Amino acid sequence: MVRTIWSSIIAIGGVIGMVVSMFWSSAAQASCGSVSCFVVIGSQQQVPMKGLLTVNAIYNYTPMEAAPGDGGRIPFANQGERSLTLANLNVNSIETTTRTATLDLNYGLTERLGIQVAIPYKHVESNAQIGGLTPVPYSERGLGDIRATLKYNVLPTLRSMVVLGVGVDFPTGSYGRFAQGNILAESTLQIGRGNFGIVPMIYQTYELIPHRLNQFASASYRHTFKNSDGYQFGDEVNVSLGANIVPLEQAPWLVLMQQFNFRWMQNDAMDAALFQFNPGTGSSILLDPVIKFRAVPTTGSTYAAYSPGIMVNAFNFASFYFIAQIPIHRDFNGNLEQQISYIFGMTKSFQLFGGSS
Repeated sequence: MVRTIWSSIIAIGGVIGMVVSMFWSSAAQASCGSVSCFVVIGSQQQVPMKGLLTVNAIYNYTPMEAAPGDGGRIPFANQGERSLTLANLNVNSIETTTRTATLDLNYGLTERLGIQVAIPYKHVESNAQIGGLTPVPYSERGLGDIRATLKYNVLPTLRSMVVLGVGVDFPTGSYGRFAQGNILAESTLQIGRGNFGIVPMIYQTYELIPHRLNQFASASYRHTFKNSDGYQFGDEVNVSLGANIVPLEQAPWLVLMQQFNFRWMQNDAMDAALFQFNPGTGSSILLDPVIKFRAVPTTGSTYAAYSPGIMVNAFNFASFYFIAQIPIHRDFNGNLEQQISYIFGMTKSFQLFGGSS
């Protein structure tokens, strides 16, 4: 196998075998394990009535790929060896797909106070083509980081709601997965982030036309603390604005969902020495041996999307919805760009004290 790798390397002009192992162990943001669709589903953000449990079963499909001409700028961020290597390689394609199934539980403790618990199960797949080398696919799945949010409805009326909340991300997702042998997979391919996070949020909704048209707005901020490998995922800001419309008075079971979503992500950072990779010689030149907190260059992004959807209330048993998130602006710093993403979901409510609803 080693001879095969070396012959392939010679064929593409001297990029030696260390490129393969270094790339697959640590190509920073060659995936997007921590990024997914982010849309507003009112039954998630609201505070249910006292004793009411609202359950959302949600499936996210989020493909990512490098923009043409940008794949070669991805550096090697090896959190296991505490090294950050700048590089410029002949990368033909890099693709990652994240599939997330989430069980979201939203319970009303009082008429104004609620608690929400989101339990994700993630499946991350990544593949890359470097020069003439044989692709080495990566696939991993498991329980992600669970988020618990305490929410308070500060302005309840018959037609409006303003909810403030504070969430905590628990490091329940594995952060020790391996790409090959005993080489750790890069941080963004891991199922979890490896440490606690804090997530304040605000949600507002108002019925412009009772039972026909309501508008909503939502904003959240996530800060994740540095993990034991010295890697810290960048802070994240999400802002959404939209409306839900019942187009036909004769069909109140049909709802059209329209929203715009904006996300800003700060650069990830890590404790690392700094190197420069030379593809001509296949060696890395040490630029700075000091292990210090450094920004990972191709992380961080600005993203805006239009997200249309449809919701159907099936026989008053449950609501089913489908939402597509369509990019309208993407600046991913030479990183993988989020493509058109999809959300499928179901909402069902249960009155825990009394009959079901």
